[in-house]
Amino acid sequence: MAIDLNEVEKYLQGCSDETRLYLGCDSRVFYNSRRDRMVNYTTAIVVHIDGCRGGKLFYENSIERDLSASRKKPSVRLMTEVYKVSKLYLRLIDEVDSCIEKDIEIHLDVNPKHEHKSSAIISDALGYIRGVCQVEAKVKPEAWAASTVADAF
Repeated sequence: MAIDLNEVEKYLQGCSDETRLYLGCDSRVFYNSRRDRMVNYTTAIVVHIDGCRGGKLFYENSIERDLSASRKKPSVRLMTEVYKVSKLYLRLIDEVDSCIEKDIEIHLDVNPKHEHKSSAIISDALGYIRGVCQVEAKVKPEAWAASTVADAF
């Protein structure tokens, strides 16, 4: 089920301009009953009220076939996370007027350290977000909306 942007708009109308938004996406590989490799993607919006108080979480899950060559080479799956969070960002700034004056960060579940497999796509992922969304994305360890919040669902 997709995030209801009308619900997000309604919620943000009661928030100050200091409220911040953090977007992230994470995924988990699993096998369905036919032994097909599948991926559960969770995309999340974290609303941090006034940038210093509690918050609210909006999220959506989608299940798709894993198109990666193998679990050991997750580039396709990780770039799909990047595409999903960028699509959410574009929908948000296009459809939710209340977010225009808010700080919005995109968090990517990729690690710049070379010992991690996700480092293979770091320049592609950051370049994609920069080109499509015109913002600089955060990566691990600063990408908590993806690596912690979206990961929890």
